[in-house]
Amino acid sequence: MQLVRMTQSCRYPTRKMRENARFSLTILLLTCGALVLTGRQAHAAMNFCAAPALQTSERTNADPGVKALVGNVLLHLNDPPHALAKLHTEGTLPHEGIYDQSVEAEKDLDLLRDAALAWRATSDERYLKLVDRLLYAWVTTYQPTFNPVDETHFDGLILAYDMTASALPVKTRNAAMAFLTKLANGYIGQIDAQPRPLKGTFRNNWQSHRVKLIAMAAFTLDNRKMINAAQRLYVEHIGDNIAPDGSTVDFAERDALRYVTYDLQPLVIAALAARRHNRNWLPEKGANGASLNAALDWLKPYATGAKTHEEFVHTDVPFDAKRREAGLPGYSGQWDPKNATELFHLAARLDGRFTPVARQLAPMPPAWLAVCLPLAAR
Repeated sequence: MQLVRMTQSCRYPTRKMRENARFSLTILLLTCGALVLTGRQAHAAMNFCAAPALQTSERTNADPGVKALVGNVLLHLNDPPHALAKLHTEGTLPHEGIYDQSVEAEKDLDLLRDAALAWRATSDERYLKLVDRLLYAWVTTYQPTFNPVDETHFDGLILAYDMTASALPVKTRNAAMAFLTKLANGYIGQIDAQPRPLKGTFRNNWQSHRVKLIAMAAFTLDNRKMINAAQRLYVEHIGDNIAPDGSTVDFAERDALRYVTYDLQPLVIAALAARRHNRNWLPEKGANGASLNAALDWLKPYATGAKTHEEFVHTDVPFDAKRREAGLPGYSGQWDPKNATELFHLAARLDGRFTPVARQLAPMPPAWLAVCLPLAAR
């Protein structure tokens, strides 16, 4: 009630307040600004990572994944930010253009996520300071190009903000909010400007990465308009990208399971973000009756080894041949199911049916996921 009364006074100051020197315009603006910040901006809403802070006794006997993650972050505690105004790896080979520089800079985005998780697990302020330093550098330096292949690693930055927003300095929090708003609205506008039905990179794996970034930003900002757009675009993309039998557009075009995982992992992450708002996107069906659930089931026999696949034999994309000729791993020969390890461990957090597949691929999830979402779904 006190907050309500104070908020009302911000909107409708009484004559006595206006006349009282102590209730100066400056104080009024500062007070109202603080209330708005406290009420609307002081925390992220998604809370993608469910793991609570560890107690002292738990830290001593922490899971090996937790120890590995915290130990790695500790090694980079004093690293300077590598923020760039632009990243570009899409369509280029190592050593071409700014490929190498971009890959090196992108390590910051994973470090951001891991530093936030280390802070979440240990409450050690050194990790929060690292998040603050890296996050502020990136959101004030990077200029979105709205190329989702180049920008897909910003999911790490979004998770870092999501976990630390309530503890960040106002300057960093506000800059991060502005950046995420610009990123999500830019992608939404880009997609909505396309003619329907969507074609090309607006129905293949690129769109999966767009949907992921939009959904994660929308839910962490708790922006209702963005959330509605994210759900609409997710459902549309399910129908555009996934066939009723569960196969994907990219599999038809690239003849590669590598691109099936590239289609599905961003969508699983988007669905995990939605789940934190009690929305179940896993069984959501596109106009053609397809679903993310069906696509994961389609991939399962390849992940378990019941089926095998020779990669990129009949690809329609010249760049795949270029990468094969350059000797890049994974662009020829039989698909390695281990490439779907993170995908199925993420999927297991949506539905426990995928836990046996995930554990067959690797007994433990990647370190960041072990700390972020330690328990598989039932």
